[in-house]
Amino acid sequence: MTLLATPAIVLRTYRYSETSKVVRLATRELGVQSAMAKGALRPRSAFGAGLELLSEGVAQLYHRDSRELQTLAAFDVTALRRELATGLDRFAGATTLAELMLRMAPPAPLHSAYDTLVAGLEGLATAPADAVEAAAIRALWRLLGVLGFEPSLTACARDGAAIAAGDGAGVLFSAVDGGALCARCAAAGAPAGASRLPPPAFRDLLALNDPAAALPVLDTAHAAAHRRLVARFTRHHLGEDGAPSPSLPALEFWERRAWNAAS
Repeated sequence: MTLLATPAIVLRTYRYSETSKVVRLATRELGVQSAMAKGALRPRSAFGAGLELLSEGVAQLYHRDSRELQTLAAFDVTALRRELATGLDRFAGATTLAELMLRMAPPAPLHSAYDTLVAGLEGLATAPADAVEAAAIRALWRLLGVLGFEPSLTACARDGAAIAAGDGAGVLFSAVDGGALCARCAAAGAPAGASRLPPPAFRDLLALNDPAAALPVLDTAHAAAHRRLVARFTRHHLGEDGAPSPSLPALEFWERRAWNAAS
């Protein structure tokens, strides 16, 4: 057993006993790991309030490859990002990112995924109020991309032909095929659930997938359409098409903006 230190983000926690909890961590050096935080629930625990959901720090883990549950020796907080709790839209986007990381990232080093998760959380924490929706959608697309599910947007997902984004008829986007379809492939038949994006919506999709581009301004209706698009893509590539909503509760909550219905 080796003591390793790695940057980490708390993705989820579970009570294990009267005094301890299990934490699920996204780590930069070890991928997603489960670890026992012994004594974390004691009043004077050395962990203090550090193991809050989405907090970032340096985790010290007693690690063994053959074990599914490691031991967390310490967690030194570097960022709590309490700004994520200032609005349900920010928090819902952040917890959806955490859920995606939990479901799709391996228990192995994947530096780009960890760095993209950090960038996504930072973007949500600092985005102006009117840009939170777009920041969350971009963060989800970018995390999907580095986890191996980047959508094909400039070349046809079927035959590789260039996509004519300016076509007045719009561009057909198919989650099943993995991205945009050229006019010929779209005419040959699209699977159920494919969406035809008007040119402005497709340009927004390109910008949302490009971290160097300015975030597009999305009104309520267009933000909802882009949430549905990335949620459908995510469910398909997780094999969750038609699955009941509890399968991906954070994604479901964020996609529907369920807090609006509850208020």
